[in-house]
Amino acid sequence: MADKTIVESVKKLLEESKKLERKFKQNIDIVVNLKNVDLNVPKNRIDEEIILPHGRGEEAKVAIFASGELALKSKSHVDLLITPEEIADLAEDKKKFKKMADVHDFFIAEAPLMPTIGKTLGTILGPRGKMPKPVPPNADVSGLVKNLRSTVKLRSKSNKTFHTIAGNDEMKPEDIGDNISAILTRLESKLERGRMNIGSIYVKTTMGPSQKIL
Repeated sequence: MADKTIVESVKKLLEESKKLERKFKQNIDIVVNLKNVDLNVPKNRIDEEIILPHGRGEEAKVAIFASGELALKSKSHVDLLITPEEIADLAEDKKKFKKMADVHDFFIAEAPLMPTIGKTLGTILGPRGKMPKPVPPNADVSGLVKNLRSTVKLRSKSNKTFHTIAGNDEMKPEDIGDNISAILTRLESKLERGRMNIGSIYVKTTMGPSQKIL
């Protein structure tokens, strides 16, 4: 269950957002400010994937690099299938692949294709934190993709302030609160001094106000 303070902050945020009468669905983000952490040391950086208990509000988009049987099995489950033959073409047309990389939240790949992807498309996927995860042999692709649909990335790089999605403004405040609690639990587990390394946490809408929750 989410902390009552978090749920109340989310409720306030949603009420303020409604007053602005936005005519589109807005994400609810949490903004993290760390303290007393040297993020110039790579091992101190946050780079986590968290399955949200109530989903993201809108499912993450997933792409796969695959051939043969895996391509056939996964085609109906993913948003984009990239075959080995297409990798070379995309390496030549980097502008086209950058658009694909920006639109899709997660990439997965048939394990033997990983070296080729790293050499040809790694310069685009790497900085975005979207290098593919290898799909294990005989993996349940539908289950893997289903989990990714509800997953968010919490990634600091070398910045003490960073953010991630906790839901959208059409979700119940309690569900968003549960999602935020799941994110904070993981974050604290990765910090040397846990909550003591968190300076502040805000929750905000895409275009609207923010509410401090910590």
